[in-house]
Amino acid sequence: MEEIDPGWCPAWDIGWQRCFRLARTHLEAGGELPDRGGELVVQGEDLGAWAMVQRLAWDKLPPAQQWLLDSVLSLEPAGEDERPTRQTQDDKWALNVAAARQFHAREGHLTVPRKHVEEVDGTTVRLGTFLDNTRRKAAKSSPERRADLDALGMW
Repeated sequence: MEEIDPGWCPAWDIGWQRCFRLARTHLEAGGELPDRGGELVVQGEDLGAWAMVQRLAWDKLPPAQQWLLDSVLSLEPAGEDERPTRQTQDDKWALNVAAARQFHAREGHLTVPRKHVEEVDGTTVRLGTFLDNTRRKAAKSSPERRADLDALGMW
């Protein structure tokens, strides 16, 4: 088995092993692994996305996989600046309200189709879904959140 594929291990996920092998073959052919997904798809596998997931989940990988990624693919754990930040519920609310304000300022109303999306500072907001869900759950909304939308004539 060592001659065929030295990285093969029956205990590891076959998808992981497939992506590792494809990445290794790509590097041996003189290619490079991209930093993000969508830039290198080989045999239906997005190797850039796979490599980024490995770097982000480094601490959860077995030591042998870490060693293979480091020594064979020259991958390292993701730095703190590369880790995605999680939005709080208040952050999400503020973004949705900003999208509602933007739409209201442009259109003069908040009669938004459910599938409508609004771009706010480079972020896509599913405004129609947000407003529809908020209207249905209005009784459970806090007074502060109701006041945010009352200012726009939501109800």
